Amino acid sequence: MAEAVKRRYDGTRRQAQARETRRAVLRAAHDLFVEQGFARTTVTQVAGAAGVSPETVYAAFRSKATLLHRVWDVTVGGDDEEVVFHERPEVVAIRSEPDLERRLRLHARFATATARRTGPLLRAIEAAAGADATAAAMLDEVHRQRLEGIGVMAAEAARTGQLAVSEEVCRDLVWATTDAVLWHRLVVQRGWTDDQFAEHLAETWVSWLVRGQAGRRG
Repeated sequence: MAEAVKRRYDGTRRQAQARETRRAVLRAAHDLFVEQGFARTTVTQVAGAAGVSPETVYAAFRSKATLLHRVWDVTVGGDDEEVVFHERPEVVAIRSEPDLERRLRLHARFATATARRTGPLLRAIEAAAGADATAAAMLDEVHRQRLEGIGVMAAEAARTGQLAVSEEVCRDLVWATTDAVLWHRLVVQRGWTDDQFAEHLAETWVSWLVRGQAGRRG
């Protein structure tokens, strides 16, 4: 019996060690992709920065392309938990808010925090996409996923009966203002705080999208 308990404990410990190794690789890959670009970063460099062998990286992620996808997923979600994005607690809280104005204000703060996490990596992917097929495919996937996710939230906003525009216009306006480019220009380049950005984004959305509020920003 003691031997069986020991084997279960060892298995749990190995799983924890493997997960921490994957986290170290993901952190190293993210930092290198941002600092020196995706195309110029090699798996050997990632392995060295993570303190593991290249074989360990390949065993965990199979390829550099898969590694990039996983780095993006973790950056968007903020952690490596296997939870569908729209089922994460902070997203559920937004989707569950019945008042559309309050929902949009919550969403603006969430989108700002997401832009801070994803902005640097997205810029690195965009910079590489013109000459690297893996980066180009990743960028297409990022845009597709984001449009699809915002489409879900726009459909739910339409069902509240409080939208001042069509579901499609809501989707497109929110999509256009949450791609991290606007955040980068105003926060990074113009020196706004995240709080300022989130507040003005929320005010803009409310004035554009909420019935009875449209056009109030003169």
